[in-house]
Amino acid sequence: MLAKAWCECWMKKPQLLSFLRPITTVPHTFLPADYVYLKNRELHALIKRRDLNAALSLFHNMPLHDTVTYNLIISGFREQPERALRFYAEMGSLGIGESSTTLSSIVAVCTKAAFFREGVQVHCRVVKLGFSCNVFVGGALVGFYMRMGLSGVALELFDELPERNLAVWNVMLRGLCELRVKVEDLLGFYSRMRFEGVEPNGVTFCYLLWECGNQRRLHEGKTIHGCVWKVGLVEPNVFVANALVDFYSACGCLVGSRKCFEAIKNENVISWNSLVYVYAENSLLCEAFEVFSIMQLWGQRPSIRSLVGFLNLCSRSGELCFGKQIHCLVMKMGFDEGSVHVQSALIDMYGKCRDIEGSMAVFECLPKRTLECFNSLMTSLSHSEAVEDMVELLRLVVDEGLVPDEVTISTTLKALSVSALSSFTGSQSLHCYALKSGLGGDAAVACSLMDAYSRCGHVDLSHRIFESLPSPSAICFTSMINAYARNGMGKEGIAVLQAMIERGLKPDKVTFLCALSGCNHTGLVEEGRVVFESMKSLHGVDPDRRHFSCMVDLLCRAGLLYEAEELLLQAPGKRDCFMWSSLLRSCRVNKNEEVGTRAAQVLLELDPDDPAVWLQVSNFYAETGKFEEARQIREVALARKIVPELMKHLAHYSHTIRQSCQFAELMEMFPGIVRSCLFGQSYNLRERFPLGGVLGCGHVEIVARSDIEELKSLESFDTEEETEVEELSDIPSWRSELGGKVLVNIDSFGAAGDGESDDTEALQKAWGSACSTPKSVMLIPQGRRYLVNATKFKGPCADKLIIQIDGTLVAPDEPKNWDPKLPRVWLDFSKLDKAVFQGSGVIDGSGGKWWAASCKKNKSNPCKGAPTVRTAFLTLLALTIDTKLMELKVSAPGDSPNIDGIHISDSTNVIIQDSKIGTALEVLGKKVILDTAVLRETTNGLRIKTWQGGCGYVRGVRFENVRVGKCVQPHSHRPILL
Repeated sequence: MLAKAWCECWMKKPQLLSFLRPITTVPHTFLPADYVYLKNRELHALIKRRDLNAALSLFHNMPLHDTVTYNLIISGFREQPERALRFYAEMGSLGIGESSTTLSSIVAVCTKAAFFREGVQVHCRVVKLGFSCNVFVGGALVGFYMRMGLSGVALELFDELPERNLAVWNVMLRGLCELRVKVEDLLGFYSRMRFEGVEPNGVTFCYLLWECGNQRRLHEGKTIHGCVWKVGLVEPNVFVANALVDFYSACGCLVGSRKCFEAIKNENVISWNSLVYVYAENSLLCEAFEVFSIMQLWGQRPSIRSLVGFLNLCSRSGELCFGKQIHCLVMKMGFDEGSVHVQSALIDMYGKCRDIEGSMAVFECLPKRTLECFNSLMTSLSHSEAVEDMVELLRLVVDEGLVPDEVTISTTLKALSVSALSSFTGSQSLHCYALKSGLGGDAAVACSLMDAYSRCGHVDLSHRIFESLPSPSAICFTSMINAYARNGMGKEGIAVLQAMIERGLKPDKVTFLCALSGCNHTGLVEEGRVVFESMKSLHGVDPDRRHFSCMVDLLCRAGLLYEAEELLLQAPGKRDCFMWSSLLRSCRVNKNEEVGTRAAQVLLELDPDDPAVWLQVSNFYAETGKFEEARQIREVALARKIVPELMKHLAHYSHTIRQSCQFAELMEMFPGIVRSCLFGQSYNLRERFPLGGVLGCGHVEIVARSDIEELKSLESFDTEEETEVEELSDIPSWRSELGGKVLVNIDSFGAAGDGESDDTEALQKAWGSACSTPKSVMLIPQGRRYLVNATKFKGPCADKLIIQIDGTLVAPDEPKNWDPKLPRVWLDFSKLDKAVFQGSGVIDGSGGKWWAASCKKNKSNPCKGAPTVRTAFLTLLALTIDTKLMELKVSAPGDSPNIDGIHISDSTNVIIQDSKIGTALEVLGKKVILDTAVLRETTNGLRIKTWQGGCGYVRGVRFENVRVGKCVQPHSHRPILL
C-alpha cells in the first residue's frame, strides 16, 4: 500500500519526458514478416560484442521497432543511463508496450545511476500496467528501494510478491548487508529463506560471509562456513572459497584464511590476489611478498586488489621505498591510468609517508581527476597539516563540476577543527553545505561536525546534531561523549554512555577512553572508578595503557596517591614513563615523600637517557628538602644534555659512541669531558672511542647490548646499514631484511652447549666457515655454555667479520687441556683486520682454577699469600694494532694478587672506552695517553714501567683528568708509579 501512495505522488510529474528526442517517422513499404525479428538478431549480435556505434546506427535505420528492439537497445546502453532513459521515454511516446524485461531493465538502470526520482516514476508505471506481482520487476524494485535506503518500502514490496525466487532473496540480502544491519537480523532473514524452501547458492553465502567479516563475527561466520560445507560449495565455487579467505582475514584468523586458500584445488587469479591482500592488510609484508612472488611464478597476473593491498600496507607502515617499487610495478602493468582505486591508493600512500610532493605528482599526472582521487589528496594534505591547501582543493572540486561527498566534507571538517584556522564560521559554512547537499544525516559528517563545534566551545550545537540523527551508531555516541569530555562536562558524557548501553550498542576502547577523559577533566573519581571497573567485567573490553594512564591521572588529581601507585603496578605490558611521571608530579604537589621516592626510582630506571626525567626528580627532592640529592641529580641532567652534542663531535673523527650506554658508567669514564663542557672549556676529543680486540685468558662480562638481536632467534640474511665513513671503530647497526650478513651459528656445527661436552671442534669449524665468508657473523647463542679448550684462531679473514658472543664460553678446568707452550693463553686470535667482537655474553676463563693449578707448580710468595683467589681479568696479547674495547666490565677482587686489569704489550692504537676495570692499568709502549680515568680502592693508582732486565721504554706519556679516591694504602704516597 505504501508503494501505491508513492506512485500517486509522482503520477503528475513527467520528468521522463525530458529524455525524449525528436522522432522522425520513416515511411516504408511492405516489409517481410520476419524483418524485425532478423534485425533484432543483428542488433543483439552487435550489442553482445559491445559495438554500440554500429548497434545505434542499425537501430536508427530500422523503419520498424518492437518491444524486443527497445529492450535490446536499453540493455545495450545500460552503462549510459541517460541514453537508456531516453530510449524508454521514446518507446512510451510511440505507444510501444513495455514488457517485464523492459521495466526490470530500466529499474536496474535507475538503481545503478541513482536516478531515484525517475525510478519512482517507473514504479508508478509498473503499478499502472499491473506488473507489481511479477517476480523480475518486483525484485528490481526491491533492489532499487534498498539502494535508496528505504528498507521499509523494500520489505513491503518483498512481502507483497506472490512468488519469491532465489534472485529476489539475494537482492534483499545484499541490500541488508549494504545497510549494515545486525548479523542476527541477517541470519534471521536467511533462516526465513530456508524455511520457505529456497536453496541458497554461492552468491547467498558470499553476502553472508561478507557481512560477518565486516562485523568481526567469527562464530557466526564459522556457522555459515559449516553450511557451505554441507551444501558442497567450497571446492566447486571459487568465489565462495575466496569469500571464506576474506572472512577469516577480517576476523583476524590468518590460519583459517591460509587453510581455506590451500583447500582450493584450482586456484585462479582471484584466489591468489585474495591471499596477497589478506597478508598485506594484516601488515605481514614478508608473507604477502612471498605469495606475490609465487603467484607470478605460476603465471598469475597481479590484480588491482593485491596492488592496492601492498600500497595500503606501505601507507600504514611508512615504507616509502617499497611503495615506490609498487608504484613502478603499477606503471609497468598500466594500472596507473585506468584504475581509480590504484590512483587513490598511490596518492594516499605518498601522503601518509609524508611525501606530499609525490602525492601531488601522482595527482597531476592523472588522465582524469575523479572525486575519489581528490579525497585521497585532501587526506594526504591533512597528514601534512596543509589546511589552506585543503580548502583551496575543495574549491577546485566544486569548480571542476564534481559534487563533494561525505568523505570530502568530513575530511575538511577534521582538518579545520584541529588547525589554527579553526573557526566557528568555517564549520557553519560546511554544515550548511552538508545540509543543502543532503549529507547532514551521514554518520561521518555528523561526527566531524560534532567534533568541530565542540572544539569551538559550542557543545550545545554538537548535542543538537546528535539528537537529529535518526539512528546514531556507536561512533556517533563516542563522538558526543568526546565532545562533552573536551568541554569539561563529564557527567553529561557518562549519561550519553549509559544511553548508548541501554540502546544495545557495545562501547569500545575509544568510547571508554573518552568517558574516562571526561571524568578526569571534571574530577569525577567515583564515576571514573565505575566506568573503569565495568570495562572488563560488564563489557569484555581489556583496558590498555591509555585507560590506565587516564585513571591514574584522575586518582593523582584527587590526591589518592597510594591507590594510583597500586593501579600502576597492575597496568599490563611495560611500565609507562608518562604515568609514573604523573604520579611523581602529584607526589610533589601533595608532599608525599614515600610514594614519590618510589616513583622517582622507577622513573629513572624507565628513561635514564632523558634529561627532563632527571630534572623532574631533582625538583621533587628539592621540594622535600633533600637539597644535596637534588643538586647531584640536576648536575646529571645538565650533563645529559651535553653528552649527545659530544657524540656528534666524536662522530666527526670517525668514532662512535652509543647513546644506549648507562649514564653512571659514562660519568665514570668521562667526568673531565663533561666538566669541561659544563664550564665552557675546550677539550681534545681525538682518539677516544673504541672497538673490540684480541682476547686472552681470564674472565670478561660483555654488557653491551647486541646490535643484531634478530640474529639471536633467526638464522637468516640481514643487511648492514653502512655509515658514511667505514672505520674500524664503526659499530654496525642492523635491520631485518633480505640480503647482506650471513649468520654462522656454532650450534649448526654440532656444539652441545651444555658446559660439559667439549665444543672446541665445533667452534673451530664455525670459525673456519665464518672466516672464509664475507660479511659473516659467527654467533655464540644466548643462554648456552660452551666448553672450549685452548684454541688458536688465525686470520686473515674475509671482510667485515663479526664475532657475536651472546652465550658463555668456558675455559677447561684441567691443565692438560691448556697449551703447554703458552699456558697463559686460552683463546688466541691473530692476523685479524677490522674484526668486531661484540655481544652480551660471558667469556669465562676459569681464572681461579688456572691460578690454583699454577700454584701447584709455582710455590712463590704470591701463591703462598693467596692459594685460592678469585680472578677475572682481560689480557690483550702481543702485537695488537688498531684495537678498540668498549663497554667491558673487568673485575679482580681486592684479595687477588693480580695487578693487571688489562695487560697491553707491544701494541699501538689500543683504545679502551666505557669500561669498568677493577684493578690497575699496565702499559708498555710509546705515545701513551691516559685521558679521563677514575681510580677507586686501588693500591697503586697507575703503573707504567719496563721489566727489569728488559729492553723496553716509556715515552710520550700524558695524564689528564685523573681522579684517585679511597686508596687502600694512602700512606704509601704512590698513587702514580713510574
